Amino acid sequence: MKARSIKGKSTAELKENLTKILSVQEQSGEEMFRPTLAIVFASKIMDRDAIATLLDDRDIEIFGCTTNGEFIDEKTEKGSAAILLLDLAKDYFQIYFEEYPDKNYKEVASGIAHRAKSQFGEPAFLLSISHMEADGEEILHGFEEVIGEDVNVFGGSAGDDYAFEETFVFTNDKDSNNGMVCLALDQSKIEFKGIATCGWKAVGTERTVTRSEGNHVYTVDDIPVLDITTKYGGLENITPENDSLLMELAANFPLQLQREEGDPVMRPGLVVDWSDHSFYTGGTVPQGSKVRFSLPPDFDVMEKVVTHLEKLKALEMPSADALIVFSCAGRILSLGPLMTEEIEGVKNVWNVPMAGMFSNAEFGRATGGNLELHNLTTCCVVLKEKAD
Repeated sequence: MKARSIKGKSTAELKENLTKILSVQEQSGEEMFRPTLAIVFASKIMDRDAIATLLDDRDIEIFGCTTNGEFIDEKTEKGSAAILLLDLAKDYFQIYFEEYPDKNYKEVASGIAHRAKSQFGEPAFLLSISHMEADGEEILHGFEEVIGEDVNVFGGSAGDDYAFEETFVFTNDKDSNNGMVCLALDQSKIEFKGIATCGWKAVGTERTVTRSEGNHVYTVDDIPVLDITTKYGGLENITPENDSLLMELAANFPLQLQREEGDPVMRPGLVVDWSDHSFYTGGTVPQGSKVRFSLPPDFDVMEKVVTHLEKLKALEMPSADALIVFSCAGRILSLGPLMTEEIEGVKNVWNVPMAGMFSNAEFGRATGGNLELHNLTTCCVVLKEKAD
């Protein structure tokens, strides 16, 4: 599989960069690069219809979503598009696009999984979903129900440049703010490995979630969750008028949901109910589960991501053709300019063409753990075409 990455702040710039890649090869006499598949991460302000037309005219199929930022190297961008182009036999992959207007998330995902399984036998999935209320965990359960608990799924929720209002997924001829785009790959032809890593350090002893409903957490150790979290974080001015409080909670002091196996899963507070000082998190927090609190991130957060990828390379994926990265928008809010160091470290592990985005949530399997919806996490997917 041959791969190339391009980026641009307009369709015209993308067209110029795409044309340049193709023409340079023609002039140099290299083996022709004929991309058949594009992973498109685009700001909401970009013209998605024009991008789709640009790629469709070249018979390139599209897996696309809007973002909170995008990159093809360590330099992060806003208001642009980052595209990973893959030269891959079309019978090695299939793109599915479905909406869920009735909130039947699991049913829709199961339908896609059934179709992919009948086509490939053992498919792997790259996934993105839109709509702020979409239940990503139910979607993952739909894939697990059909393929099995070991199903290989990675991806992220679409963003909207940090507005947190309306997000989109798209392909060549479809675009939706209430749907999912899914790339199924034939694992008999394509090696597909992924890993989800967070790195936030825990502080204090385990605490018990004494009241919760789904992703609405009311109390921990019978104390309102907002009160106990801000106490551990040393936060002040705990009022609705404090505009920075929610961002501080979400980016720096997430709950760490403990698991019997594998790494903990981050569950940041995203929306506060001031009537009882409860909050809604980025994923389910079962009543009776154990949580720990978090310390603000430092250099170890970035080092852990790169270390886990180096281990993946050493043990399972010594070489690769392409790399896809879904990194939580909260990471760049917490790490700021240091985020470029993490992305550079990720890229240098395999040093292959890459495209990445900052997402609203991430899908993947944490080290030693189950398939989960994540927050404040970096999910990396490595692709390599198998030898005949």
